Amino acid sequence: MIELLRNRRSIRKYTDKVIEPEKIEILKEAVLRSPSSRGIDPWEFIFVDNRELLKQLALCKPHGASFLEGAALGIGICAEVKKSDVWVEDCSIASILVQMVAQSIGLGSCWIQIRNRNFNEQMNSEDYIRKLLNIPDGLKVESIIALGYPAEKKEPVPRENLKYEKVRINCY
Repeated sequence: MIELLRNRRSIRKYTDKVIEPEKIEILKEAVLRSPSSRGIDPWEFIFVDNRELLKQLALCKPHGASFLEGAALGIGICAEVKKSDVWVEDCSIASILVQMVAQSIGLGSCWIQIRNRNFNEQMNSEDYIRKLLNIPDGLKVESIIALGYPAEKKEPVPRENLKYEKVRINCY
């Protein structure tokens, strides 16, 4: 697992290769195995592989989502907020776990933050996505994970560049 973490980088450029159905099934299993507080599982997942929808989703905010247009898959990570007071955390766990599983099966990925982001001055990103994907009221969108076969190679962050000063032992 540490080797996956060492090598995982945010990938924003993808090849045109379609993700095989068996890998899609692995990704579905990964999100559904994601832990949640008290086992409530407030999350819901929308797998989008339609190129036109991905192109429209890539417009969900002015910065930091355009690369979704070139991805083979986008996974909308949503939650039924009335089920859990820690839905943000539960969705965040699912988001990073699916990224790690993607890394383990040869895919690249990048997190696109949706909650608290704006599509434009009149509409937030979440409402734009809700309308586009027909998401029912009561579900909130935390993130979209872009996935595909990497068309770029990023070197791992060297161990000596890690911020060890951020780690305290026993007390601050």
